[in-house]
Order: sequence, then C-alpha cells, then structure tokens
Amino acid sequence: MTESMQSVVKRGHPGAGKKRTNKTPKGRQVDPEALKEVQQLLGDRERRRDLLIEHLHLIQDRYGHLSAPHLAALAQEMGLSQTEVYEVASFYSHFDVVGEGETPPPPLTIRVCDSIACELAGANKLLADLARQAGREVRILRAPCMGRCAKAPVVEVGHNHMTEADAERVMAAVRSGDTRHRLPHYIDFDAYQEEGGYRLLRACLSSERSVEEIISALEHSELRGLGGAGFPTGRKWRIVRGYEGPRMMAVNCDEGEPGTFKDGEYLERDPHRFLEGMLIGAWAVEAEACYVYVRDEYPAVREILIAELQRLAAEGLLGGLKVEVRRGAGAYICGEESAMIESIEGKRGLPRNRPPYVAEVGLFGRPTLENNVETLYWVRDILERGPEWFSGAGLNGRKGWRTYSVSGRVREPGVKLAPAGITVKALIDDYCGGMQEGHSFKAYLPGGASGGILPASLGDQPLDFGTLEQFGCFIGSAAVVIFSHRDNMREVALNLMRFFEDESCGQCTPCRVGTEKAVKLMSQQQWDRELLTELSTAMADASICGLGQAAGNPINSVLNYFPEDLS
Repeated sequence: MTESMQSVVKRGHPGAGKKRTNKTPKGRQVDPEALKEVQQLLGDRERRRDLLIEHLHLIQDRYGHLSAPHLAALAQEMGLSQTEVYEVASFYSHFDVVGEGETPPPPLTIRVCDSIACELAGANKLLADLARQAGREVRILRAPCMGRCAKAPVVEVGHNHMTEADAERVMAAVRSGDTRHRLPHYIDFDAYQEEGGYRLLRACLSSERSVEEIISALEHSELRGLGGAGFPTGRKWRIVRGYEGPRMMAVNCDEGEPGTFKDGEYLERDPHRFLEGMLIGAWAVEAEACYVYVRDEYPAVREILIAELQRLAAEGLLGGLKVEVRRGAGAYICGEESAMIESIEGKRGLPRNRPPYVAEVGLFGRPTLENNVETLYWVRDILERGPEWFSGAGLNGRKGWRTYSVSGRVREPGVKLAPAGITVKALIDDYCGGMQEGHSFKAYLPGGASGGILPASLGDQPLDFGTLEQFGCFIGSAAVVIFSHRDNMREVALNLMRFFEDESCGQCTPCRVGTEKAVKLMSQQQWDRELLTELSTAMADASICGLGQAAGNPINSVLNYFPEDLS
C-alpha cells in the first residue's frame, strides 16, 4: 500500500485494518415468540423439506397470513434458508406473505370466481355488488376457476364454497360466520365394500391376480390418461414398472382448467372407486409411496380422502404402501405433472425440462407413476367387466367412455358420462336438455381454456383425442363450455388469456411475457392480427410446458372462426 493510500485509509476509515465483530449474526433474526408459535403449530410433525407447503398452510390457517417473523422461524425450525421458505410462500396465491411494516389482510377473504363459466353467469356484477356491501373487515378478491362451473357463479367465503351465489346470500354467510366447508354425502368404505368393493384389490394383494394380467387388460381396454394428455394407461404402467426401483406414485387431483370439475365430483360421490384403482396401480408398479395432490379449492375432498385412507390402513388394505394427501396452494401450473411433483417436494411449482420424463425421474428422483383421478376411477370397472366392455363403447369410430364437464349456456350443466366420440350437438341435446331459453348455439370450448374455441358449424366433430387438432383445438380434460349468440368470442378469448397471464409460473420468457403482452393487445379496440399471430406462434414454439404452448389457441380461434366479433 502506498503512503498516500495509507493516509486515506487512516483519515476516512479509522477502523481500517481491524476485524469487525458483530454483536448479532447477519440477516433477519428469529423472534423467540414467533419460533415458539411455529413449534406449537408443528407439534410432533416431521420437519422434512417436502413438508414445507403443508407447514405453511398450518401458519396461514391459524393466523390468516404468513408474517416475516413466522417465515423466519419456520426456516430455522426446518433447517432451511429464509430465502427458500420465502420463495415458496410467495409463489402460491393462497398464501398471504406480509413483510415488515405491511398491514395483514382482513380476517375474512371472499374469493369470487371470474373464470369463463362464472363470468357468463354474472361474476362481474357480483364482484361489484359485494364491493359495495362488504366492510373493512372483509377482503374481496377475484379468483380463478374453483371447479364448480356447473353451478356458477361461485364464491368462496373463507373455506365455504357457495354456488349459484348472489350478494345477499354471501353477505348473510359473512354476518353469520358461515366460513367452513361442508362434507357431502358420499359412498364410504362400508357401503363401497358391500357392493363388491376391494375384492379386486384383495385378489391382487393375495397374488390371485398377476401384474401382467392387470396391465395387459388395461392395454387391451385402450384406456388413456384422462387428465388431458391421453397417454395409454397400460403402457405407462408397464414403462414405470420397467425402470429399476424404488418407484413412487403420484395422483393429480389439481384440475384447475377452467370448465373442469369431473374429478372433484367423482371424489365427493364415490371416492373408494378411485382409491381402489390407485392402490392397484401402486401395487402393479411396486411403488414405495403414493402422494395424492388435491387442489386447495377442494377442502371437502381432502378431508374425505384422509378419513377413508385411515380406514383403509386399519383394514390392512394399504399393503405397506405409504400414502400421503398433499394440499395445493392455488397454482394452476401444478396440474402439469412435473410442476405437481416439484410442489409435492415442497418447492415452487415450476415445470421441469424434459427429458428425463417423470416415469423415469420423478418424485425424489425416482421412477414415478403419475395418473389423474378419472383414469384410476375406471380401473376397477375395466378389470371386473373386461377390457372389451370399455373399448366396446364409443361413437363415430372412437373407443371408451369419457366424462365431460359441461357448463355455460345449457339448461342442465354438469358431469356427463357419455361414449367417447360423441359430438357437442348430441351432448347438448341428449345430455344437457338443450340450450337455455332464448339462447342459440354459437360456439364451444372442447377442452377448457387451453383447448381453443370452435364454432357451432363444427359441432358435429367427434369429441375425443386426436379429432380436433386439425382445427387448431384439442379435447384435453373434456371441459366443454357452451356459448350462445349473446356471447362475444373476443371477450371470451380475453377472459381466457387473462387466466393464463395470472397463472403463468414465470419460469420461461415466452409464456411470462407473451401472455402479458397478449392481454394488452387483446384489450385494444382493434386487434393487431399480424402481431398477435406472431406472438401466439412464439409462445407455442418456445414455452417450456403446455400452459404457454396452448395459451395462443383462443387468439387463433377467434382470428380463424369469429372475425365478425372483432369488428
């Protein structure tokens, strides 16, 4: 060091050359009271990394938000960095992260669904009515699809979901403190067993039925994944079983696609039919553990599954399988299988780059069988009635049964079990009682928000995998939303794009930026056809997962089939 530099150091920095000693460690300090509260909430629960989201729910449920002191305390208790805990907590929309000096949310939150079926049923007016009537002790939020589209509009008061809601009923629930979910009447273990339930599983566990026999039957039935991808089920089971163990299983009950509600209804009505299929799948691939990922908007489903799984364990029907029910936290992206697995592991729900695929490297790096609820729901019937019973159903050259979630402008919306390949016109007339009074059929979503929009002139096309791609659409999870001559497809497409913008995980630029730019362009009085087409192509070609890849479908559909709605 030169003499002049030494002079500067001495004059400007009297402590130069001496090692500083901090009286307290760097970073946010853990408040002893907050730590005590977190420890009491967690009790004797394990502090495993993959349980982070479950533990965040405990704090959110107890205090109505996640404060900075509680997050710091949870991080210390779990042996994680505060950054890890914060990034997970701030990723999910059902967690309210409150920083230092920020005001916590009001004690009660009202969520009003503004997805397409609820918007058709007057959600915007309902939001305005509630905003005028609610006081400061209530927070009102727009929320994405809650899985009850057949009874729109839907409002969640605390955890009490109200269907066909109006402001008067909602405010009455607020005043009375009616904020808890209700359990529906469902077929419990005893009733299910009396009807022959679990005979098949018992035969599998006792080796009366072989794995090869089971998988071959599923292959011959031509059952495909009914969560949207349509991959052959028997082939998937065989592929997973072919990888060296230990193996895992994950079940996707996070049906967040606007217009989709079939899985929730099956689970609230006949959960053991699904559970038996799930346990047979776990047995077939010799899974060590199974994780059932249930969206947070289905609190009754989660309670039912936990209770019935405890009964199955008591009956000795789990066969040594570890089964855990995991609670989502408000992220549509977690319906994508790899994002769901990230969430089960206690992380942000970011889709993985593939390959490797989940079947080879899934939960905790192990080969994983991933199925959705409806797929497993069919397993018992196929194996007891024979694969030909299932493959023999179908219309217009298609095979199998499909469960269609139908909402929108029909007289009788709901879950409709029909042969695969049925047309939307037949679905409306034969299963839904026709169109609502004063409405004529104009257009439909064949596969929810991401499946594109088709005109009534294409209403004679079979609804199944591989039949609609030629029109720029797809069946996906069979969420069919019906529109009439009173609906403007430009506004419908904008509603769908706002959903994609809100639900983009932000991991890749084409989706994160593309959906935001699309909303801005679609909100303009005149659509820039060339720019929107270019943007849609970029999202489809460069996005990591199906959200971004399909986000442009509503744009393309309006440009191709409904130019009159742009004028």
